[in-house]
Amino acid sequence: MSQDGSAGPDDDPRPDPDPPGASATPRRSGTREPAAAPAPAGTPSLTEVAVETEFEPSGRFGVPGRPLRRSSFLIGFTGALGVLLAYTVFLGVRNSAGILVLVVIALFLAVGLHPAVVRLRRWGLPQGLAVAVVTLTVVLLIIGGLLALVPPVVTQSGQFIDHLPGYVDELRRNPTVNDFVERYDVMQRVQSAANADTIGRALGGVLGGAQLIFGTIFRALTVLVLTIYFLAYFNKLRDLGYALVPRTRRERVRLIGDEILARVGAYMVGALAIAVLAGASTFVFALVVGLPYPFALAVVVAVTDLIPQIGATLGAVVVTLVGLATDLPVGIACLVFFLIYQQVENYLIYPKIMRRAVSVNEVAALLAALLGVSLLGVVGALIAIPTVAALQLILREVVLPRQESR
Repeated sequence: MSQDGSAGPDDDPRPDPDPPGASATPRRSGTREPAAAPAPAGTPSLTEVAVETEFEPSGRFGVPGRPLRRSSFLIGFTGALGVLLAYTVFLGVRNSAGILVLVVIALFLAVGLHPAVVRLRRWGLPQGLAVAVVTLTVVLLIIGGLLALVPPVVTQSGQFIDHLPGYVDELRRNPTVNDFVERYDVMQRVQSAANADTIGRALGGVLGGAQLIFGTIFRALTVLVLTIYFLAYFNKLRDLGYALVPRTRRERVRLIGDEILARVGAYMVGALAIAVLAGASTFVFALVVGLPYPFALAVVVAVTDLIPQIGATLGAVVVTLVGLATDLPVGIACLVFFLIYQQVENYLIYPKIMRRAVSVNEVAALLAALLGVSLLGVVGALIAIPTVAALQLILREVVLPRQESR
């Protein structure tokens, strides 16, 4: 205190600041922090940022919270949920395998028929009318094939039923057959077998056959309806699939995907052309040698020829058996014809057409066809070669360059 009563510099009650050169030590509670430097004009304060973050959502449903702590219980619970979800998906796929197969068939048909829709669109037809024309053409082809196959089967079945009493009378007059019937009590065994259980099993077989027929019709209609929907919304479904890819890779995935779709469509067109050529050749040959029901046999050969690797052989066996049942020289002529035609198809027609559509290794195509038959039957054989072509393209354009860059 100075003499005049005023406070001097040494009488200041506030604590002195740290002397120069003193070590920086943490301040005790109650001491004042140094004033922060003033923020530039227009910069929000921390309080404003916190309030804005807490009360002003950045999206429609607010700001995501902090991630949960990775405790052992949470990790185990998440793993158990993942296993349960995977098992549920497995059960769903196994129980809906039949429907999934129908969806795959419809997708395959839609991809194969889409080039025809595109061609009609280029000619000026609208999308709906182009899909209707393609679908109606396919339906008419199927109906034509059924009309060619069903009447011969019905006619021959009716002829067999009409001649059945004569066959029975001839068997009764045969002494060898009568001796066999008396020795082994065939009539008694037949009468004992004709009981309620046998009749019930027979009715069950009849009902099972009816169920098979109606089930086949239902599956065919399901595939037809799905194919129409896939054709009508083909571009939207394709764009949706590309939209699921990250934007930085979308253009490359689009180019590769369009190439795969083009190859599948080209394979369908090529396979259909080869099948039509095989059916037409069979029809001309059947007319020349005098086979019964030449159009029906041509349809059988064309349909079986769509199956890779083994389809042509199946059609040849059917026609040869019909030829042998008609006349022995006719059957031999059928066998020789198909031996020559299959060599021409395998070494001249098929490579020339398919080389332009899909360039697939012969060994890979054979293995794919066998694996497809073992997994999905005829459907697997039909989609085997396009699948191998797609995998080969992905391997050449994606996998191998990535391995070379490492």
